[in-house]
Amino acid sequence: MEKSDNDTIEKLIEIRRVSKVVKGGRRFGFAALVVSGDGQGRVGFGSGKAKEVPEAIRKASEEAKKTWVRIPLRDGRTIHHDIKAKFSASTVILRSASKGTGIISGGPSRAIFESLGISDIVSKAIGTKNPHNIVKSTMKALQMINTPKSVSARRGIEINNVINKREN
Repeated sequence: MEKSDNDTIEKLIEIRRVSKVVKGGRRFGFAALVVSGDGQGRVGFGSGKAKEVPEAIRKASEEAKKTWVRIPLRDGRTIHHDIKAKFSASTVILRSASKGTGIISGGPSRAIFESLGISDIVSKAIGTKNPHNIVKSTMKALQMINTPKSVSARRGIEINNVINKREN
């Protein structure tokens, strides 16, 4: 799943076959996890379940579009500062990278960065490799990012003082 008709980038992260045990045996279904973004700083994720794979993917992508959040990007290519976040047993460390580094990340986090429009970042997932937990911890980390403008407003100091301290 790549670009849709309205410049939405959708990435299928995982499809699981799930079963429900009933009186006559097992009933099989499918669960899908999808990440969706606009490549300009907005991203969301969703999961969907259905008896058929395409229907599960459709439900997941609809939910992903509903949960879009705006993430502030530095120069439109990386994050403003390094950050660490934990969700359940999954911890994710995100580090901003210089121009030309690329996306050094694996699995679900890579899909989020590509949908978000980040082109230079380094990330490491520690703990469980469950895709749902990695997606949630990555999204949590991205939502905790502060811009120099918001930090200067919160501290009541000039924006240049915040930027100069960061470069030292």
